[in-house]
Amino acid sequence: MTEAVPVSVVMPCYRCAQTVERAVASVAAQTVRPMELILVDDGNADETRSVLAALRDRHSPGWIKLVLLEQNVGAASARNAGWEAASGQFIAFLDADDSWHPRKIELQYRFMLAQPDIVMSGHGHAQVEGTPTLARLGEPVFYHLPAFYVLLKNPFITPSFMVRSDLAFRFLPGRRHMEDHLFLMRVTTAGLRIAKTKLPLAFIYKNIFGDAGLSADLWVMQHSELENYEILCREGRISQGMIHFFRVYSWIKFSRRVLIVRLRRLLAGKTGSR
Repeated sequence: MTEAVPVSVVMPCYRCAQTVERAVASVAAQTVRPMELILVDDGNADETRSVLAALRDRHSPGWIKLVLLEQNVGAASARNAGWEAASGQFIAFLDADDSWHPRKIELQYRFMLAQPDIVMSGHGHAQVEGTPTLARLGEPVFYHLPAFYVLLKNPFITPSFMVRSDLAFRFLPGRRHMEDHLFLMRVTTAGLRIAKTKLPLAFIYKNIFGDAGLSADLWVMQHSELENYEILCREGRISQGMIHFFRVYSWIKFSRRVLIVRLRRLLAGKTGSR
């Protein structure tokens, strides 16, 4: 990495001793260097804290900063704590069990710098097993996402977020499910502009829902999504009429998720019995 750019990378870390090194390595391998990587220890009681300290000491002095939380507060509050400690013009978020394409910062930062009316952007992702294959990338095409589209579905995952650090919005403190979607909906319903490119610049190593971790409990996710719409309605961002529509649409999505998870498990069972 030869060029440093004013991007702070914030990574919440909780019980991630087995995966965080891969995530950190993908940040260190960027074609342009983010100015700092902030690892937020979210009240770990296992060996994660010592692993984070070892990673800090392995890299250039001062490049990795540790934010140590004494209690587990969840990813939303951990991201906010990292954001508070950041000094970059832009903030990029990465989860400790995911990784990035080497050109992620280069391409997304260049777009954000050239488009001052865009307060945040995201991109596509690829689900992989093992070491991801780094395909050649063309020039990214970013397109604006209207508020209604964002209200219907979460358009991109948190490890694709890049936001301007002076953005007034933060993740809802203490929120442990669907906090990323609520954040995006608040931003867009405030009339602020966000954009996306379909280029897969992030790699995830498990299914978005129905696997281990916070995404495993589909009912809790569904309850949180419905609660998100209630929050938006209380804040005057959507009307009572709109909330009824989004409730129905949300239940349709929930039924689809349940069906997908059941089919996935059924196929896995058949494969395992061979």
